[in-house]
Order: sequence, then structure tokens, then C-alpha cells
Amino acid sequence: MVDRLDTRSFAVLNTFAAGLNKRSFAVFNTFAACLSKRSFAVLNAFAVAALLTGCAHLPSQPRVPPAYWGFAGPWDPQSDAAIDAHGAKLDRVITGWIGFDTTSFRPVRLYPDTIGTLPAIAPRAMALITTYFGSRFHPEIIRGLGDNAQFSASTARGLASLVDSGGYHGVVIDFEGMTPRDLDQLLRVTKAIADSVRAHGVTTVVIAVPAGDTAAYPAGLLLQSADLIMPVLYDQHWATSPPGPIAAVDWVTRNLGTRVAEVGAARIVAAFPLYGYRWRRSAPAEVISFDDARRLTTTTNTPLVRDHASATLHAVSPEGWEIWVSDRVLVETLVREARELGVTSFALWRLGLEDPAVWNFIGG
Repeated sequence: MVDRLDTRSFAVLNTFAAGLNKRSFAVFNTFAACLSKRSFAVLNAFAVAALLTGCAHLPSQPRVPPAYWGFAGPWDPQSDAAIDAHGAKLDRVITGWIGFDTTSFRPVRLYPDTIGTLPAIAPRAMALITTYFGSRFHPEIIRGLGDNAQFSASTARGLASLVDSGGYHGVVIDFEGMTPRDLDQLLRVTKAIADSVRAHGVTTVVIAVPAGDTAAYPAGLLLQSADLIMPVLYDQHWATSPPGPIAAVDWVTRNLGTRVAEVGAARIVAAFPLYGYRWRRSAPAEVISFDDARRLTTTTNTPLVRDHASATLHAVSPEGWEIWVSDRVLVETLVREARELGVTSFALWRLGLEDPAVWNFIGG
């Protein structure tokens, strides 16, 4: 029986493969996964020679400085406070929240936007257009709109009017929960929205995509309407899952690498977490900020220590709760790994929940 490559050897091959174009990369990975260790030694000799002559094609830290975007939580005074104190360090701030009535599918403004109209923020303000309402995303809205071209166009015009009235210069479209069967509807609706908001002066259209779901959210097709895609590189573990890291470094790197191979680093804004979860034995899990996680673990004498496998802070209480939370070290590590893949733009979810120390390197 053929011995499969160990993880370290496979990583060496992937370093070589990173210089290949997308089609060759896929073929190479399929081939490498089936190699024996002996065959790998032969191929590795070839790879080393190729690297010496073609290293200019390998990913490296981009020379351009990173750009940081931040998502506001309009319902949270801590979010407003974070933007007041640190908004000048952000290249874009997503302050507007626009959604849909879940019965009529008509666009609605979800929250008042008091931050996006401030003179210091307004030139960089963007709007989030989302099907999230209540406690979940509503993919049935996009299915319904996508099945009726006239209704889709009318709704897109309504969305564009709300975007225009808010003075936003860009939008992030976030329609999670779709399946591969919904692709035609998703493409139809996102194109209608992109065309309508551009007609109202929007210059940047971004589509958020689940980190690893390339079947329901193929970036190449979505970029026919959008300028950028935003892989959502958090909620590896979420409120209703078992406890675990929000965005482990290897999980992020693997999924982001797939998206980079799909469309190139220049078309990507990588979204990273600033928050955590507290899972509880006898109650639903809750989102927790860095400050609240630090305060809770300090007052209960519960160690908050770094899980080195995921680079994430972690605490387990004998009282029956467990915390995984982001901090400066995790965010800085994720940014560094993403820059090795060529990505230079990063979005942070969500302002007001962050470790204050993240501002020491953002915009520094």
C-alpha cells in the first residue's frame, strides 16, 4: 500500500504549488496527495530547482500597507465609543444596516445610523445589506426575489435609494444561508443590487461569502457583479455548536488560501473576529467581548490562557461555562498569515468588542 505524505512534506509541496496558476494548482494538489514518500523525494528535488529559478512568483508580504475596515454595531454604545476613539485608523467603516421585511421582502433600515453621518466618518462610511433579521439569516428572501426579475429590480432600486439617502460610498452584501441550488437566484439578485447602487454613486460593492463554501458562493461568478469578495473567516465554532476557537489560524489560512487560489488576493477583503463566545451548560451561548471575558475570568479566578494550537484565548470554569475569545495576538497573527498569501485588506467584526490592544498595531 502506498504511504501518504506527512503533513510537513505536503506543506513543502504546497509552497511550490502556490506559484502555479489556479488550474495547475488544483491538478498539482490532487497529484501530490497520492504520492508515496519515495516519489515525493524525487518531486521535491524538482520543486527546489523550480523555486530557485521562479521564486518571484511565490506569495510574500505585500509592500503596500494593510487596509483595515470595521463593522459597527449601531445598537451598542461601546461600538460608537470605539469608532469615536479609533475610527481615524480605519480605511472603511460599515455603519449602515439595511435589511428586508421578512414578509414583503421590501428593504428597510434596521437601525438609525448616527455615526456614519459624522464629518470625520462620512467619507469612509459604507452600508451592510443583509438578510439577517431576528436571530438568523433568511435565504428565502433571496430565493423569492431571484424568481421574479421585476420584483428583484424594484427591490434593488429601493435598496439603492436607502443607500443614497445615507450618503454611503460602498456596500457589503451579506446573504448567508444559500445553497448551490440557489446560485442563479443569488447571482440575479446581487447583480440587480450592484447595478442599482452604482447608478446612485456607490463606488465599491463587496459580497461577503462563507469561508469554505465555494459551491454555493463561487467567488469568480460573484465578482462579475462585485468589486471584491469578503470571506467570513470566523464562527469556526458558533453559538449553537460545541465550544471551540472562533478562528483558528490553520482553519483561517486553509480557507483563505482556497479563496486566494480562486480569484487572487487583490480581490479579497479578509474578515476576522474581534469577539468571543461564552458557552454555558444550562443556558444558550452568548457573544462576549474581550473586556468582559477578562473581567469574568478575573473575578472568578478562572485562568484565561492561550490555546497554542489555535492561538486563541480560552477559559473553562468549574461552574459550567467555557470561553473562547479573540485578542490582539490572534488578530495580528491572522493578519500576518493573510499577508503571506498576498491579502492586504482586512475587515474586523465587530467594533466595541475588541481587545483595546488591537489599536496598537492597526494604523500604526
